[in-house]
Amino acid sequence: MAESSSKQRIKLIIRGIVQGVGFRPFIYQLATKYSLSGFVSNNGFGVVVEVEGGLESCELFLNNITKSTPPLSRIDSINKEQIAPKDTTTFEIVASNANMITTLLSPDISLCDECLAEIQDKTNRRYNYPFINCTNCGPRYTIIENLPYDRANTTMRKFTMCKVCKIEYNDPKNRRYHAQPISCYECGPQLNYLSLEGVTESKNPIEKICSLIQEGEVVAIKGVGGFHIVCDATNNRAIATLREKKVRPTKPLAVMFPNIEAIKEVATLTKEDKKLILSKERPIVIVSKKENSFVSELIAPNINRIGVFLAYSPLHKLILKRLNFPIVATSANLSGEPIILDEKEIFAKLPHLIKHLLTYDRVIVNACDDSVLQTTPDNTIMLRMARGYAPFSLPLQQKTTKKILALGANQKATITLAFGQNIVLSPYIGDLGSINSTEHFLKMIETFKRVYNFEPDIIVCDKHPHYESTKLAKKYVATKDNLKLIEIQHHYAHSLATMAEFSLDEKVLAFCFDGTGYGDDGTLWGGEVLLASPQNYERLYHFKTFPLLGGEKAIKEPKRVALALLFEQYSLDEVLAIQNDFNANEIKLLHQLYIKGLNTPQSSSVGRLFDGVYALCGYTQNLNYEGESGLILESLKAQTQDSYSYTIKNGIIDYTKMIPQILKEKDRATIAKKFIQTLTQIVLVISNKHPNLPVVLSGGVFQNKTLVMQITQMLTKAKRRYYIQNKTPLNDSGISLGQIYFALNNL
Repeated sequence: MAESSSKQRIKLIIRGIVQGVGFRPFIYQLATKYSLSGFVSNNGFGVVVEVEGGLESCELFLNNITKSTPPLSRIDSINKEQIAPKDTTTFEIVASNANMITTLLSPDISLCDECLAEIQDKTNRRYNYPFINCTNCGPRYTIIENLPYDRANTTMRKFTMCKVCKIEYNDPKNRRYHAQPISCYECGPQLNYLSLEGVTESKNPIEKICSLIQEGEVVAIKGVGGFHIVCDATNNRAIATLREKKVRPTKPLAVMFPNIEAIKEVATLTKEDKKLILSKERPIVIVSKKENSFVSELIAPNINRIGVFLAYSPLHKLILKRLNFPIVATSANLSGEPIILDEKEIFAKLPHLIKHLLTYDRVIVNACDDSVLQTTPDNTIMLRMARGYAPFSLPLQQKTTKKILALGANQKATITLAFGQNIVLSPYIGDLGSINSTEHFLKMIETFKRVYNFEPDIIVCDKHPHYESTKLAKKYVATKDNLKLIEIQHHYAHSLATMAEFSLDEKVLAFCFDGTGYGDDGTLWGGEVLLASPQNYERLYHFKTFPLLGGEKAIKEPKRVALALLFEQYSLDEVLAIQNDFNANEIKLLHQLYIKGLNTPQSSSVGRLFDGVYALCGYTQNLNYEGESGLILESLKAQTQDSYSYTIKNGIIDYTKMIPQILKEKDRATIAKKFIQTLTQIVLVISNKHPNLPVVLSGGVFQNKTLVMQITQMLTKAKRRYYIQNKTPLNDSGISLGQIYFALNNL
């Protein structure tokens, strides 16, 4: 190629997800394509590149860096500097400095198309190989013990590469160049079937486990980030057994399918759903369930949604190819505990349920559940951020001089770190309601501290004094000198999480609706409208408070909320006459609690309001999982466009006029539709009172797809700027992100 000017040399420092994702061989191939000399290497910031050659070649190189990057990479910034030529003649990949710590680690990613083609190719040496991977796919976070991301720092170090794998690993032109989990039949992990009685089968373990599933057995299968409990998704008896023995009576179960065509037989998919299902992350996607489909009605009873996902690992692909029908694939754990990682723990904790399992000898270091998302026409709503998405990183525009650790909330716990020019949000950990889950939480903290060579200068936590995360934060600070503690109000943290995702530094009108959070006045907040900025907030509006009869018992027993709403307006005799769905003695007992104010904390929670309306619809049974009342109300279909009465005065959103109107309704579907439309109207009316403020929607209530669609469509129609989290969880898993955003903006 003829050059129009003399030789030049350019130095680049590229930050982002650029290590462990095939970025160096990409740069190598791009540089050699344009006949440039120089080198590429990893360092503690990202990737350093020096290229030398003619002006035109250098320009072509620079233009293509951002146009054709490896699929798992993400460039956050490129620092460019002109330096003196060194008269080099070749381009090299320089070995990393082992002391340098990379800052951004790619999550585990589903099987790529190239590897899928290879396991389906009978002439390929990895045909039907259950652990096939390359630089563009496979495990990362779940197998890493330390950084830098080299094989010696992963659980693959016990597997010595064969000669052929080693050649692939060392060839910069090969798709498996420095793919740390690289292996094959000769040198990789081995599958094994185990039974509770000690029977093993290593010759054909996939055939063995598939035969058991076909016979209606409930089995366990080791996935990328932990074990799944698995059974035939079309077998009522198997699913009933799973539900009974896992004590999971109605909570929806995720279903794994062999292909998108099979999903279309059981669900109505939007184009947004389809895109998400087929994405490289392969999350569980909550979609509209078709009536009378071939999967069991026990999968997601009483609701019109179903969680679906595609086989994401080569092992799952091979199993579903052999079965040719969908399987239930739910996390293997005891209720409220983290996902189980090894076979000994499965048999120790679930012997009543699991008597057969399929496992392998590559150790999982870091547990990671499946991610769960849903879509609307304009937004993606992250319900659980884990495999495929986490650890999740956000770049900082300015480098922080402090290392900050945020410990999040008590439910759907996560942690977030800030250091250098990065924010890193952990995968979903779970609820901190047991000793095991708290131990898992502490292990996650230690893992992130070790991997990122991180010792915090500041710890941020929730204001709730009884949260385990808050207790741990205070305990940790008490043992360290010069360690600062910051406590952030729960709903303010929700609004801050949204601001963090969109890098907002302005005042916003934040609607923070969820189940509960400790308020500044000592009551339980959950229906808040805040004037918020990264520096401070003001509570402008909130829903009228009502008592939670029996405290935490009201969360599981929605009739307690319904009765509290009735007691606020009617006498005991009137309530006894009105409410024939509840036992009269129970009503009298709860009324005594109400009158005496015993264990009746005040709450403004919209989440609990959903529960109360659910019970007023005639649902007297206890709730079996969080959000069940909202999902059931959302599943009820009515044609009305009406809403209920309410008032907004002196910052109080008073919905009490709604209660007698609900009691007059004859159709529970009409109640559900009008209630959701009432909430929509409240958001719009308050938004119109503050026309110059951007609107933020955050908190678990906004997991309600119908509510979000109605609000965002009307805000769009009104040409209002609004923000709702798309890349990060808007439920309590996002709290740690909001906490850290406050600390970063108030150093």
